[in-house]
Amino acid sequence: MFKINNSIMVQLKTEAEINIMRESGKITSDVLKLIANNIKPGITTKELDEIADQFITASGGIPAFKGYGHDKNNLYPSTLCVSINDEVVHGIPSKRKLKEGDIVSIDVGVKYKNYFSDSASTFSVGKIDSEKQRLMNVTKESLEIGIQQAVAGNYVGDISNAVQQYVEKAGFSVVRDLVGHGVGKDLHEDPQIPNFGKVGEGLKLVEGMTLAIEPMVNAGKYKVVVGDDGWTIRTKDGSPSAHFEHTIVVRNGNAEILT
Repeated sequence: MFKINNSIMVQLKTEAEINIMRESGKITSDVLKLIANNIKPGITTKELDEIADQFITASGGIPAFKGYGHDKNNLYPSTLCVSINDEVVHGIPSKRKLKEGDIVSIDVGVKYKNYFSDSASTFSVGKIDSEKQRLMNVTKESLEIGIQQAVAGNYVGDISNAVQQYVEKAGFSVVRDLVGHGVGKDLHEDPQIPNFGKVGEGLKLVEGMTLAIEPMVNAGKYKVVVGDDGWTIRTKDGSPSAHFEHTIVVRNGNAEILT
């Protein structure tokens, strides 16, 4: 661990710790593959959540999101965040059924041997329109471009700017109220990783940092609103949103993806 200032503490991971996070990340990755195989019109988001919960538990992990939160009277109740169409993140699984033409973002975290991993993907439900498909493609590509900047000697702003420039060039917008983050011994660690910023600004990246990079991209404007449940975040203008995320390790060369 090293201290940046009075408020930011960055936990560098040893190779032994990274090995455990790699195991955690495989469970997380396998959950998303399993969910992808079960996404179809008519399935409820609660059914998807139950599939994920059972798989994580059988794999020796603990669902990282269940029971998470700062308000003890409104802790997150589920294993997955399932966010449909204009829902950006933190959609709570329910009896709601997926419909043909929907896009659905699945965010999952796993605690394994006391280390966390965090990943997300957006999926199509049956056949979707071309603009939703383009939104998904651009969001996924922006994550890949951001990860390319996550190398020792670069800065957080290099990741942020790469994502922002790619997304905005495509005519979409990056959510500004929500950011990526450090991850490892805790689900959310320093530093924050915004999806907008300037090259060369922010924290300098060091080998051994473990980060969750997660572009959240809206087809319309970037502003979002929080639903009545205190969790579900939607686009303010009702436009569709997509979300992709990987847990990575900063290296002297290319970043290593753990999920």
